[in-house]
Amino acid sequence: MTDDNKVRRMVEITMEPVELHKILKFENLAASGGEAKFRIQDGQVRVNGETETRKRRKIRHGDVIETPEAVLTIVKSEP
Repeated sequence: MTDDNKVRRMVEITMEPVELHKILKFENLAASGGEAKFRIQDGQVRVNGETETRKRRKIRHGDVIETPEAVLTIVKSEP
């Protein structure tokens, strides 16, 4: 999938940090937590331009998560 075909969206979080695998699951980029963890360990996910293999990577405001299908920009919203 080319960059032009990727879904791009902002993801609002109310608390930081959030674990990477949870964001993939809640944003429907993985059917389950197990699938999210597999995709991360398999090298299918990039955070801030670098391949990330740590499923519990702490995600914060300003981070950009990229999968073959989507680009997510994390923003902090007020609770």
